[in-house]
Order: sequence, then structure tokens, then C-alpha cells
Amino acid sequence: MTTASESATVDDCLRLGGGFSQGDRRWIVEQFATLDSRLAAFPQDSTELELSVKDRAARGQKVTLECWIAGWPKIVTTSGEEDLRAALNDVRDDLRRRLNDAKTRQEPRNNRNLRPTGLPDPDPQPGDLGVD
Repeated sequence: MTTASESATVDDCLRLGGGFSQGDRRWIVEQFATLDSRLAAFPQDSTELELSVKDRAARGQKVTLECWIAGWPKIVTTSGEEDLRAALNDVRDDLRRRLNDAKTRQEPRNNRNLRPTGLPDPDPQPGDLGVD
């Protein structure tokens, strides 16, 4: 049983959709292991990943990775790479980039207390102006 305080991991959150079997799961989780550090910021019980492939091993195969995180817009990444491993790397890397971008957009920016104003000191001291 999981608790809300557990961090999300690929192994816990990944569902395999069309084109993949449970036999593929272990090597896909290993391939996606680098996502774990990015997913760790989110609770496991509100994070889902779904991976599917259309026309596997055909020239026009399309790999899709969907990510749902509570309170965030759904993120969908796709790849048309002909090599399955290259396509998996492509969707994994794109998801990591999009998670980083979305996280950056949600963080407070331009905190007034930390932002330099660029205005001169309202009450300069004689030493501040280079004149003593």
C-alpha cells in the first residue's frame, strides 16, 4: 500500500499501452530510469505515465508517452524514430524537458524582494559617490 508522501517513480507510475507487453516492462523501466529524479518532486498517487506504440517495428511506427500529474496540464510526447530504443529515448528526453519547463513556469519569478531595482540609493552617503 502506498502513501501520499511517497515520490513518483517510473516503475510505480508507468502503464504500458498498445504495442507493448508486460515482457517489455523491465527494459523500458530501465531505459526511463533517468526520469525518476524529475518525477521525485511529485506524489506517486497523483502521477501517471502511459507508453504506447503504433505500428511497432514498421517503418512508420509512432511512440507516444503521456504524463498526467494532478494540478498540471497533461503532457504528451511523441517520436517517429524507426529504431524503438531511439524512439523511447526521444520521448523520455522530451518529457524531461517539458517537465523542467513546466516546473520553471510554476515557480515564482521576479520576486520583488530579491530583484535588483536598478534605482540609485535614495539617500547616498558622501563616500558612495566617490566624493569625501
